[in-house]
Amino acid sequence: MRTALVIGTGLIGTSAALALAQRGVVVHLTDHDPEQARTAAALGAGTVEAPEGPVDLAIVAAPPAHVAGVLADAMRRGAARGYLDVASVKGGPRRELEALGLDLAPYIGTHPMSGRERSGPLAATGDLFEGRPWVLTPTRDTDTEVLNLALELVSHCRAVPVVMDADAHDRAVALVSHMPHLVSSLVAARLENAEEAAVRLCGQGIRDVTRIAASDPRMWIDILSANPGPVADLLTDVAADLDETVRALRALQSSDEAKRLDGTSGIEDVLRRGNAGQVRVPGKHGSAPRVYEVVAVLIDDQPGQLARIFADAGRAGVNIEDVRIEHATGQQAGLVQLMVEPKAASVLSAALRERGWSVRQ
Repeated sequence: MRTALVIGTGLIGTSAALALAQRGVVVHLTDHDPEQARTAAALGAGTVEAPEGPVDLAIVAAPPAHVAGVLADAMRRGAARGYLDVASVKGGPRRELEALGLDLAPYIGTHPMSGRERSGPLAATGDLFEGRPWVLTPTRDTDTEVLNLALELVSHCRAVPVVMDADAHDRAVALVSHMPHLVSSLVAARLENAEEAAVRLCGQGIRDVTRIAASDPRMWIDILSANPGPVADLLTDVAADLDETVRALRALQSSDEAKRLDGTSGIEDVLRRGNAGQVRVPGKHGSAPRVYEVVAVLIDDQPGQLARIFADAGRAGVNIEDVRIEHATGQQAGLVQLMVEPKAASVLSAALRERGWSVRQ
């Protein structure tokens, strides 16, 4: 791939353009908002100058509701040898293109499974997709050349290609992305009118659950409007579980011991099912989940503290597998939780104590 046209310079489009530009591809940028395209160009994602002829690959990074229209326009004017989109739903846009009577041999639907709470070109990074799954949904009609161009894009972005059927993809993202986003929003909505004294007690748990609720509502309306059926089906199941959980909690309030035991059983069931589902979430680098031991260190909220901890861990020959930070309420301090292999926990704890760190058991 020598040339590309990125249509839509938001977070995903600009991040893909940055990755391609960094690898020597000449990238042309366009957007319905010219200022946004110029911002992406200023970041080094490419040029806003129109290509002189067809490019190798056109990448449509428009909202799902507009993907088919933008693709159809590009294909009718012969903008590229191959076309793909990066929308978060796949079945709908393809059916829209089929209804328009277009030859879909030069097209493939794709979806990079990566993003951020922020949107727009200023939130973009060239490594946004690194190590992340990038779904490709070829059909029997897809040209081999187009599939190869898509794979080349994924390689330039250092993502991991995953081939799926379009409708199977839409059901999958409803489960692992779209439904969880709505549930996160529903939980976060409980905080909107909560008493300030209660909100001040928020810890890492509520931050974890509500983090994705900070995303742009307009973007999510576009996404959910393109995949409403599978999401609604999943939420129906969640609603049934919530009804049963409420019934079990009410039973725990009863003075009847048999009802309380029934309530305990119901709560235990949902918690154990949650355990069983959580362990299926892939671990580091998409591998099977692993159990790490936590070494907790109290640090001051000052520049350089994390760098010092990581450097001291490196000197001890210990690899930090993951890290979390829980900030103390009302204090300029926090608890850094370092996840390490169980056999390395005692080594790291001893090394950090020797270097003056306050290690918590």
